[in-house]
Amino acid sequence: MSITASPAWSDGETRPGGEAAQSVQRISPSASSYWEKANRMCDPDEALVLQSQSGDPAAFAELIRKHQRMIHSLAYRMTGSLEDAEDLAQETFLNAHRQIGSYRGAARFSTWLYRIAINACLTWRRRETRRAEMTVKWAESNGGPQPPGPEGGNGSNERVHEALLKLPAKQRAAVMLTLYDGFNHAEAAQLLGCSETTISWRVFAARRKLKRWLSEGGRE
Repeated sequence: MSITASPAWSDGETRPGGEAAQSVQRISPSASSYWEKANRMCDPDEALVLQSQSGDPAAFAELIRKHQRMIHSLAYRMTGSLEDAEDLAQETFLNAHRQIGSYRGAARFSTWLYRIAINACLTWRRRETRRAEMTVKWAESNGGPQPPGPEGGNGSNERVHEALLKLPAKQRAAVMLTLYDGFNHAEAAQLLGCSETTISWRVFAARRKLKRWLSEGGRE
C-alpha cells in the first residue's frame, strides 16, 4: 500500500479566495537535507529504526510497543469504534513494516507513522461511506427499513464525540491533530500533505459546524 498525500479541498470543502490560499512553500534541496539531518539527530527512535531497516524484528516490535497507544487513540477518535480502531492500528503497523526501508528521516519516525495512520483512517472513511450509501440504496429499492443513525448519549462529551464523527474526514483529521493532539498547523499540514492555509480553513470550517450542531442539539 503506497502512502500518498490526500488531495486538498475535497469532502465538499470550499476554497477561500485569494492568492495566499493557493501559495505553496518550496524548500530548497540544501534546506531539505539540513532538516533531514536535524530530524535524525533529535529522533529518539533513530536507533530502533536503523535496526528495523537491517531486519531486526525485535527492534520493530519495540517501535510498536512505544507507539501503539498513540496510533490506537488516533484511530478510535477518527472512527468512534474500538474494533475498527484495533484493525486500523494493526494495518498502520503492517504498512509501516512494509515501508520501513523507504523511511529516510525527513521527519521524525512518529510523524511518519502518524501520517500512515491518518491515510489508513481516511481510506477507511471513504470505504465506510460507500458501504453506507449502498446499504441505503438497497433498502430503498427493496422496501426495507433504513439503517439506524448513531444513538445520542446524554453526556456533553458524547454529544461532542458524535458531532466530531459527523464532520468530513479531512476536517475531522485537522481538528484531531491541532486541537486534541497538540500539533501546530505547520506540523498538521505536513502530516496531511497539504498547506497550512488548508489546515487553517479546515479547522475554521469544522469549528463553525460543531458550534452550530451542538447549539442545535446535534441537528445538521
